[in-house]
Amino acid sequence: MTQITYKVEAFWDGEAEVWVATSEDIPGLVTETSTIDLLTEKLRLMIPELLVLNQIVPNNYSGTINFELISHRQELIQVA
Repeated sequence: MTQITYKVEAFWDGEAEVWVATSEDIPGLVTETSTIDLLTEKLRLMIPELLVLNQIVPNNYSGTINFELISHRQELIQVA
């Protein structure tokens, strides 16, 4: 199997105070958590499950899956 890097984009939702992740490469991937570390842990579980459910990788696949997490966070800083 050719090694593909699945791209996942994450952004900080300041109003909800969560990181939100989506991916055009992985159908059905939408999730959120309070920290980027928790988001990464969650993605490690979700990505293989979604790739199997969407029949992108075989049900009996044994090996590695490569994903790239691209994050964006913007904030305003008050200067006195």
